[in-house]
Amino acid sequence: MATYVISDIHGQYDMFIELLDKIKLKETDMLYILGDILDRGPHPIKTLMKLMEMPNAICLVGNHELMALECLEFLMKEITDMSIEVLDEKMLDNLVTWQYNGSKSTINEFRQLDSETRRDVIDFIKDFLIYEEIAVNGKNYLLVHAGLGNYLPDKDIEDYSIHEIIWTRADYEVQYFKDTYVITGHTPTQTIEGNPHPGYIYRQNNHIAIDCGASYHGGRLAALCLDTGKEYYSTSNENGDD
Repeated sequence: MATYVISDIHGQYDMFIELLDKIKLKETDMLYILGDILDRGPHPIKTLMKLMEMPNAICLVGNHELMALECLEFLMKEITDMSIEVLDEKMLDNLVTWQYNGSKSTINEFRQLDSETRRDVIDFIKDFLIYEEIAVNGKNYLLVHAGLGNYLPDKDIEDYSIHEIIWTRADYEVQYFKDTYVITGHTPTQTIEGNPHPGYIYRQNNHIAIDCGASYHGGRLAALCLDTGKEYYSTSNENGDD
């Protein structure tokens, strides 16, 4: 049994399948997806439905899933006078924010589903974890999508808000824990200041950043085996979906 982590697939279904082939994922292995399966890339719903078929895959919520949840149930309604009435300022703001962050491909694929499958997709996302704490080969890991906003050394993980965990970027200059590695996505490693290997997994101060910018030009999808420390990468994205 091996444990793998992947983050920020962003609809790159082909890259995801390529990575699964490279790591030769077995039914006895565990795969953690650290959020942002949806949006930007061409096949976010197809990727999500692949994960729905994988009992050994555990998904954490990312900011893109949270944005989707705030909008998809509204989009399931037929456009009637009643539904237009409930399109209040907050929902309109949610829809605009999600659109700005790359919702088009998610909405397009979602609309192609029948109503029962749409409900299954929404229910699946609702079951995503906010964080996970695991131990592999005697090492402790905290898995979150983004980081620990408003970090304090004596602050329990339960005391962080969902916004602090899935929106606020990790501070890689600060070691959060002495005996725990914090694995995050959300921040493409190409954007980490001082990173000597942009676009590849970044490790510093007990941080492990695994978002390698799969949806951006030249970016790739990464997988990390926690048992061996081995890194796996898809081919790079030569087109970009940003």
